[in-house]
Amino acid sequence: MTEQERKELEEQYLRDPDSLFNKADTDRLKEALKRTYKERFLVMTRLMKLNMLLTKAKITSRDNK
Repeated sequence: MTEQERKELEEQYLRDPDSLFNKADTDRLKEALKRTYKERFLVMTRLMKLNMLLTKAKITSRDNK
């Protein structure tokens, strides 16, 4: 990224902070739509495994006295 592009992004952010977040969302959506069905399936199964792991997790804390 050039210095000029960085300055333009900063000015745009100062004018409308939400516009950069909206652009990031649309960019991520476009990237996700480019994935194959197999890649989407593998991502979904990883998330399901993580969910199962976290639902079984037992959170404990120690008092720092």
